[in-house]
Amino acid sequence: MTASLTSAIDLRQIAPPQRHSLIFNSFEALLPGATMELINDHDPQPLNEQFQMRSPGLFSWSYLEKGPQVWRVQIGKSAKVASAASGGCCGGGCGG
Repeated sequence: MTASLTSAIDLRQIAPPQRHSLIFNSFEALLPGATMELINDHDPQPLNEQFQMRSPGLFSWSYLEKGPQVWRVQIGKSAKVASAASGGCCGGGCGG
């Protein structure tokens, strides 16, 4: 089964103070293996850095369009999220 696009969020239509909470809540709601698309009027690279701090190794980030007027990014939720969330490691001894 391939990952499917589950939602697209046009950030240009959302007030800046509400954007990041919407994005992270939408990401949390994704099933492992699913993706969402962000549409913005500037490069959301600082958001990528926040994802790296919050969810290292548990997401993918792919530019679909790189400006200059529209930026589109596909963010995927790794299947690893399911095992990480359930403590699916081996009690700390797996190095993982």
